[in-house]
Amino acid sequence: MSETARLADQIRRAFEGEAWHGDPLDEILAGVNATMASARPIKNAHTIWELVLHIAAWDGAALRHTGGQAVTLNDEQNFPPVRDTSEAAWRKTVEDTKRTHNELVKAVAEFPDSRLQEQVPGKTENYYNFFYLFSGIVQHELYHAGQIALLKKAGG
Repeated sequence: MSETARLADQIRRAFEGEAWHGDPLDEILAGVNATMASARPIKNAHTIWELVLHIAAWDGAALRHTGGQAVTLNDEQNFPPVRDTSEAAWRKTVEDTKRTHNELVKAVAEFPDSRLQEQVPGKTENYYNFFYLFSGIVQHELYHAGQIALLKKAGG
């Protein structure tokens, strides 16, 4: 198995399952409705919905990086605002996030191992190569999955 195939598998596991750590994001989101997703049970913390949009934003940024684009997210792109709190909008958010995630997993799996040490377009830090980006996506999704799990328990 190639290194990029292993990285793609770890990204997939963080979101879809069979992960060492426990529940993946997809399972944590099961049973969350629009009311729960938009609730703010912890003052000054992001909502579940905001965190899901944030995860999707960074999966999308990573996907664009694999295509050679330099991507910088502004504040609104980093944590997109929730403008419509309907059940249909929540379902669309989850579906769009899953679609972007699946596109990223496919792109990472197809990414050549020989390019893992290449600098990510638009990044100036010497360490910011594609290996760093792809392994960071796993860490990012799991970090926010933990936050979402706590918000869900807190009544989010």
